[in-house]
Amino acid sequence: MESGGMSKNSTLICVPIMGETIEKMVVDMSKAKTSGADLVEVRLDTLKRFNPRQDLEVLIRKCPLPTLFTYRPKWEGGQYEGDENSRRDALRLAMELGADYVDIELKVAHEFINSIHGRKPEKFKVIVSSHNYQNTPSVEDLGNLVVSIQATGADIVKIATTSLEITDVAHIFQITVHSQVPVIGLVMGERGLISRILCPKFGGYLTFGSLEPGIVSAPGQPTIKDLLNLYNFRQLGPDTKVFGVIGKPVSHSKSPHLYNEAFKSVGFNGVYVHLLVDDIAKFFHTYSAADFAGFSCTIPHKEAALKCCDEVSPVAKSIGAVNCIIRRPSDGKLFGYNTDYVGAISAIEDGLRDLHKISSTSGSPLAGKLFVVIGAGGAGKALAFGAKEKGARVVIANRTYARARELADAVGGDALSLADLNNFHPENGMILANTTSIGMQPKVDETPISKHALKYYSLVFDAIYTPKITRLLREAQESGATIVTGLEMFIGQAYEQFERFTGLPAPKELFKQFISNLQ
Repeated sequence: MESGGMSKNSTLICVPIMGETIEKMVVDMSKAKTSGADLVEVRLDTLKRFNPRQDLEVLIRKCPLPTLFTYRPKWEGGQYEGDENSRRDALRLAMELGADYVDIELKVAHEFINSIHGRKPEKFKVIVSSHNYQNTPSVEDLGNLVVSIQATGADIVKIATTSLEITDVAHIFQITVHSQVPVIGLVMGERGLISRILCPKFGGYLTFGSLEPGIVSAPGQPTIKDLLNLYNFRQLGPDTKVFGVIGKPVSHSKSPHLYNEAFKSVGFNGVYVHLLVDDIAKFFHTYSAADFAGFSCTIPHKEAALKCCDEVSPVAKSIGAVNCIIRRPSDGKLFGYNTDYVGAISAIEDGLRDLHKISSTSGSPLAGKLFVVIGAGGAGKALAFGAKEKGARVVIANRTYARARELADAVGGDALSLADLNNFHPENGMILANTTSIGMQPKVDETPISKHALKYYSLVFDAIYTPKITRLLREAQESGATIVTGLEMFIGQAYEQFERFTGLPAPKELFKQFISNLQ
């Protein structure tokens, strides 16, 4: 089953159909076909009214794709609360009327499969499923679960577990890659997202993609549009290299959109994903294979990431934070870099050159300027060291004064607490750089400094790029300052990361086009 050109893998994309009426289901089936799905899962338990013979005939006759029927009971996380015999009768009827698959729960699978013995159509397959809404068991326990499911006579094994941390997904990958039988292995929740995207790499039988964002049959399900267009799902295979952005939170990051588009444009066999990580050391220990090849690192892990690296660039070492990590293929060693300061400082310099009409040949326009950095974390350190390197006089403002003082001492600058920033104006024409998450979605009404204090700054930079124009930048613009957005920093550091990830020159025009599309 191919959709949209040749596929490099045999993993199917299944769209859950969860209408309350048969009419809505039929409409959604056509949408699923248009979207590029391989099959649909008809969730009979979402129907408000259900007349088995009549409705199943219509659904099977009118569906333009192969059908999987699921009638999930309340006790396995579904909506059906009626009689158990009627439920199983409906699934048997679906089989008789031409369904391609039915999904039956492990608890009742023996009886169900025995009841269709000798009556099973040749192409019809039974998926036996087990859902764990509490956690993800050990690899050993999951292996035993596969054996129990196989023992029922299942054609396809389905295991859905819940991610308490992203390292749980590795258990499922181990099961699918080593299994001799077809396995659908999915980990629910945001921390489990990679189980749904990377299943072609590890040999999963199918994944689910919803028609609409938010209308999902299980937590953490991506849309079919994202699977196909954002993650280039059909092109993923056993040799695909995995990259990603490590953060917490991380779902706001636009990096997957940028890098996946860039990988596609140069024909590079890689995929770039969101990685919601709680414990970064455990993450690197778990995903230690060479194919987990490179990572961008964001708040709050930039400093902890440095400690996980085998080698660190001198600049990253002096900053005390990395935002780019590469795994060397020959020995699996981790190399840490800091590309943050390159992107941010060059964007601020460009802003100052435009403001003062200076040519790019006459040294750094930051030389001698008073440069106020808000925040003393990884990004704050990067900007402080970067500004110092360009000859600026650095001041660190932070909620915790002790942390501000520590960074100020390291760069030979001054420190103040964030509370004192509103009254700090020793001179006019200062530079302000916010490196905290104050003002980031969803808290877009927040700002680290009051508007009246912004008149003392000639340029204001915000490392946040969701939203592109934060409250800080909007008020700075209204106060007459030049503004530089986080998108400009993002693109500058992305060039360097792309080249480290792929060994290829960055497609700069594509990157610029991407940024202008976001604006």
